[in-house]
Order: sequence, then C-alpha cells, then structure tokens
Amino acid sequence: MRVAGVDIGSTTVKAVLVEDGEVRWQDYERHHTRQAEKALEFLGRMECEAGFAPGADRVFFTGSGAGLIAPLVGGRLVQEVVAVAAAVERLHPTVRFVSEIGGEDMKTIFFTPTDGGNAKQVYMQSACSGGTGTFIEKSARKLEVSAQALADMPYDGKTLHRISAKCGIFAETDANNLVKAGVQVEEIIASLFEAVVYQNLATLAKGNTPMPEVLLLGGPNLFFRGLQQAWRKRLMALWAERKIPVPGELQPEALIRVPDNALYYACLGCVEVAAKEAIATGRYMGTEALKWWIEEGQHIEKAKDGARALIADEEELARFLERYGAPSARPATPTSRATGEAVVIGCDFGSTTTKAVVLSTGRELLFSCYTASRGNPMEDAKALLRQVRDAGYENIGALAVTGYGKDLLKDILGADVPVVETVAHATAA
Repeated sequence: MRVAGVDIGSTTVKAVLVEDGEVRWQDYERHHTRQAEKALEFLGRMECEAGFAPGADRVFFTGSGAGLIAPLVGGRLVQEVVAVAAAVERLHPTVRFVSEIGGEDMKTIFFTPTDGGNAKQVYMQSACSGGTGTFIEKSARKLEVSAQALADMPYDGKTLHRISAKCGIFAETDANNLVKAGVQVEEIIASLFEAVVYQNLATLAKGNTPMPEVLLLGGPNLFFRGLQQAWRKRLMALWAERKIPVPGELQPEALIRVPDNALYYACLGCVEVAAKEAIATGRYMGTEALKWWIEEGQHIEKAKDGARALIADEEELARFLERYGAPSARPATPTSRATGEAVVIGCDFGSTTTKAVVLSTGRELLFSCYTASRGNPMEDAKALLRQVRDAGYENIGALAVTGYGKDLLKDILGADVPVVETVAHATAA
C-alpha cells in the first residue's frame, strides 16, 4: 500500500508518495493562488507516474489550504506542526530546535527530552508574512535581484544595516532608505537575512534558548545560502553568550543542519502519522469530487454566499454619481510645446516610481512623466530627466526634488531646493 503526504502551503504544493518505507515520487511547485488546481494536478501525476490507486492507497494532507481539499478526495487532515514534528522525531531524534520558514508563515519547535519521549513547545506566526519567504522575495524583486542571484548572495563578510522584519511595509521602507543612501544591494540582502533570523529568535523563541542540534526547514532556509550563514553565525554567538556547551570538534554546519529534502518534512510527517492510524483512515477516493469543486462547486458556493452588489439598481447609481461623481477641480492638461524658454521642474523620487513635471514660469503645466524606480537613485534620475530632454525641455531655470531620494540627489542634480513630501503635497493642493 502506498501513502501520499501532500502539503498545500500558502505559495507552493509539495507531495511525496511512500511505499515500503521508500519515497517513490516527490515534487513541489508554486500554485500561484490556485491551490485546488495544483493539488488536482499532483494527484493525477501520482496516479499516472507512480501507480497511486483510488480505493487502494491512502492520502494525508497538511498545510494552510488542505482543509477544503482533503475531504474531497477522502484524505485525512494533519495539523502542519504535528506533521513536521513527527518527521523530525523519526528522522532526527537528537534535534532540539527546528525553524521552518514557509512562504507566508514561520514555525519554531523546541524538543526537550523526557522519560516518556520529547516534550514539545511550538510557536507559529501566520498572521503576517513578515520574516517569511514572501517577505524576502518581495524585497529582492524591489531591488531587482533575480531568484538565482538571491539564492547565491552571501551573508558572511557583509556590512549589516537595520531592517525591520516585523512587517513587509516597514522592511520596504528601510530598504528604500538604504537604496537612496547608496548602500550596496548585497549589503541590503545580507541585512534582510539578518532581520529574518532576528525575527525568529526574538519573536518566536519566546525567551527560550534554541539548543544544539538545530534543524532548518522550508524553502527559504534551503535555497538561500546567506540565510543559512546568518543562522549559523547568530546561533553560535548566542550559545557562546549564554555559555551553552557546544562540542568543539563540530563545525557549525554539523550543529545547524539543512537537509536536502527540507521542503518535504511536512509531507513526510503526514506519512508518519498515517503509519499510526487505522489502515482505513485516509483512503484515497480519486479526484472526481475535486474536479467538480474546481469546475462548478466553488462557483455555486460563491454565488450563494456572495455579498450584495455595490449598487441595488440604476437609480441608486445615478444618485451616487450626482453626489460624488463630479470632481470639484480638474487637473491641468499638459501641453506639448517646447519653446526653448526657461522652465521649472519638480521631481519626486519615490519608493516605487519616479515622477517629474515641467512648468512654465507662469505655472502652466507643460509636460509630465514617470518611470518605475529601479533600485538605483542615480539611474532613476537619468531615466526621468532623459524623458524631459526628449520632450524638448533643456533650458532648466529651476529644479526642486522630493521623495525618498531627495537627500542623495539634491547635490548630484544641483537642485535649487529639496522639499519634504508632505510639504510638497500640501503646497500643490
């Protein structure tokens, strides 16, 4: 009999198929918010590629998206921390601390030996993606760091800067300020890794000391070399500070390990749970009900439970538009003429975009443009002012700058005045 363990996470679906104690099939893929569709695809592949048989084999599910899908195929639901703990206790009986970082959550598990086995303390963060894989990847995309480059970027030897890991928005603000201050991208990424480890140790450890041996699980811990280095440096320093005895002959890599199959521990834990339950539990019933749900059921459910529309009828829409639809003031329409006369330029070097307007000395709006910020303030300024020049405005009589990049760029551009953003907004309004 084969047993499948399927982890339907916030960003990926992972699955293993085990027979006679051996993994016969495994894979993981991003589901791009289509959890049910990706689970259906995986179950179909296991049937075709590994002989996974409805009515004969078993399937156990875990993960944030498993509650809906498991009953549709006859599967048994396992809480994800229970699944991870079961796999760790089976495969690594000497491990005392586990950190699993997922796409949008983090888990820590402390194992304390007792006469009857291990006592477990579990802490989980799932209400916010701060400090998770999504947190790292979104920050890297903003800095235009590719996935491969992110995986290879080191932590060791880099100057670190303060970045908050409590919230993705806070982290983006910190990273933006560092970019605008000219800090190297490699240092910002290393600082992100530092922030993630700090978030785990300061928030999820709840004052407890992670004891060796330590196991790092989940995609970010597996794929990001710099994150592994940050864990090892911080944990070794913590153990030295708190006088935790560490075998001197062992390197940090032996005390703080990242298994090659770190992605699949929740799946493997499902299989461990299955081995302790009745043989009829989790009997796989095929994918017909799941197909129906994807094609019809979810749409019926949405239609039944959906909220009322924004408007009841055309009359209500007309009343709304009469009251709110007409703007009290209309924005100026830029003109396209470029006469060679002196112009005034205002630039906003923001966190995600860079904008500029060209005004005549009589305050007529002549031209406006914007471009996406590319993580380099000077390149942003070049791209923006190139658009101004291409529009024919080269005689710049005055220049004002605002936004994140104003302090760095005011002298480089020879700006007449840097303006605080709120003052700029209020003056324009």
